[in-house]
Amino acid sequence: MSEKEYEDQIEGRNSVLELLESGKDINKIYIQMGEKHGSINNIISKAKENRVVIVQMEKSKMDRISQTHNHQGVIAIVPPYEYCSVEDILEEAKIKNEKPLILILDGIEDPHNLGSIIRTAETAGVHGIIIPKRRAASVNSTVNKTSAGAVQYMKIARVNNINETIKYLKEHDIWICGTDMNTNVYYYEEDYKIPIAFVIGSEGFGISRLVKENCDFLVKIPMKGKINSLNASVSAGIVMYEAVKQRREI
Repeated sequence: MSEKEYEDQIEGRNSVLELLESGKDINKIYIQMGEKHGSINNIISKAKENRVVIVQMEKSKMDRISQTHNHQGVIAIVPPYEYCSVEDILEEAKIKNEKPLILILDGIEDPHNLGSIIRTAETAGVHGIIIPKRRAASVNSTVNKTSAGAVQYMKIARVNNINETIKYLKEHDIWICGTDMNTNVYYYEEDYKIPIAFVIGSEGFGISRLVKENCDFLVKIPMKGKINSLNASVSAGIVMYEAVKQRREI
């Protein structure tokens, strides 16, 4: 299945409601035949208000076309996800009159992890997320559902080369902080009140060697148990909210 096929479907009641609230383009919404209770009524009402085409579909057919296998009786067909530019992310911080807070994801391949990171980033006020085009998860229906619709509100840039992007950010006075176990500095010992981009590595291999070398500094999260690594989305949440904490103390 091509990337475009993955990117034109949003499934689940909460995700579709968030999509309708965001005002973004929707080609049509499939509603499972016989589903007339609970939040489905809100979806139908909002779709009619937005003049979105509603199509009744049998459950068996919805099960066949579902990508998440948990459509909850509603699937929205939308144009392919529109990624922004890195410049758009910097502009977002400027518009909000805030020092940039950015995430760089170096090879996150699990769409559930990507969705979880996007959800936490949106709640933490991150200005944007940067992901690579190759060997990494892209925004698809699973990512959207896992993010609980946060994808609709988060600026995400997809770049050819992470290291070139890091160089560009440095030229715009952004400090690059990598998360890595092989350092002596704990994440809470650094200053995140500066313009900063956190680099989160892949689930199995962490940050790639060259990306690590291009970071201004590295931090680690204390490990007390027998397992010596955290899920990427958990690591991202910990460092993001340390930045939120520090910036609220100003």
